[in-house]
Amino acid sequence: MRRFLTAALTAAVLVAAARTALGFCGFYVAKADTRLFNQASQVVLARDGDRTVLTMANDFKGDPKEFAIVIPVPTFLQKEQIHVAEKALLDHLDAYSAPRLVEYFDEDPCHPPYPMAMAAPNVGGSSAEGRLEKDRAKSLGVKIEAQYTVGEYDILILSAKESQGLETWLIENGYRVPPGASRVLGSYLKQGMRFFVAKVNLEQQSKLGFTYLRPIQVAYESPKFMLPIRLGMVNAAGPQELFIYALTRKGRVETTNYRTVRLPSDAEVPLFVKDDFGPFYKAMFSQQVKKQDMRTLFLEYAWDMAWCDPCAADPLSAAELRQLGAFWSGGTDSASYPGAQNVFLTRLHLRYDAVHFPEDLVFQETADRENFQGRFVLRHPWTGGGTCEAARRYRRELPKRYETQAETLASLTGWDVSKIRKKMNLAASTKEAKEDPWWKQIWTD
Repeated sequence: MRRFLTAALTAAVLVAAARTALGFCGFYVAKADTRLFNQASQVVLARDGDRTVLTMANDFKGDPKEFAIVIPVPTFLQKEQIHVAEKALLDHLDAYSAPRLVEYFDEDPCHPPYPMAMAAPNVGGSSAEGRLEKDRAKSLGVKIEAQYTVGEYDILILSAKESQGLETWLIENGYRVPPGASRVLGSYLKQGMRFFVAKVNLEQQSKLGFTYLRPIQVAYESPKFMLPIRLGMVNAAGPQELFIYALTRKGRVETTNYRTVRLPSDAEVPLFVKDDFGPFYKAMFSQQVKKQDMRTLFLEYAWDMAWCDPCAADPLSAAELRQLGAFWSGGTDSASYPGAQNVFLTRLHLRYDAVHFPEDLVFQETADRENFQGRFVLRHPWTGGGTCEAARRYRRELPKRYETQAETLASLTGWDVSKIRKKMNLAASTKEAKEDPWWKQIWTD
């Protein structure tokens, strides 16, 4: 029986700014969640001081008996420090923080509204077999420090003296170790890290009634605020997608050993994007990755859990946040204040491979609490027939606005601007927006 050595982080883990007056209000119409991407993994990092709760969702497709993960961890883990979470928690977090599409409708330029201020609201087997396994591990310099069954997973906590012995042990125990793993394993051993190994207990999974792999959670204390990704790239077939949701007390999280840049946001795009938001977002993200040479993490969302504007989903409740590891989240759940102001969410998205991300991700929490969301804007034109000067000026400016939207979309996605113009039917729009003859402007009511 083959099992795969992987990290739970792998899959197998020109902005044209909208008018300032628009602010962050608008009608939410679509979101770009993780399901748009293949080979996409999700990780939640709840961090307070040296205390971390790591939640890992595995995008594993195939027979559960073929699944296994090997993850470096900075400290020994007791059974009570390991938990199995519900996938619905990550689905809710994904929906809440996903980049979004919003739409606005222009007002009658002849009767503009008054500006209003907005208020922020026991591994199986006999004991004899167990002793033989431990004896063999010991001869290879591998120590099985603990073994647990948590939910549907059998879990081992391993330490080792050197990488070759660890690699041999993994191979002998059914893990498919690809070439190059020994060097990566050795680098973690030099840092004094242990290895968290999990595989599916089919009998337990059957008893519990689950037909999918639930996220695994571990809680530990360490000054290291990092995420190991190198081990999962050893056997990767190509670049992978990783979504990181960091929950902290103070503010936004960023990496210290790679650049963290904001996703393009608040760009006005043509109206047809409403029906093509998924393809648009995938093309836009790929274009940004290309521009940054696949060497950066992209900030897609940063906001506290008290409110959102516009919301792609309701904020998570205090109970949900605690289940994801934000143990400091207090207060009571209510319809008017469902979230928690002292839980700040940072959503990061990266596409990575071993060449462009040779080091594990190292993070720091900042005091920056500025709100940010990846947000793209549809702006419907006013179609009334007013004859005031403001209406005439508005119609004269529309062709320029449409052209700017076309060029913005081309810059964001790499799509052919001539095809975009054709899809927008810009020639017809320009004809419609042609100014009335001069003599029609003389006698008006």
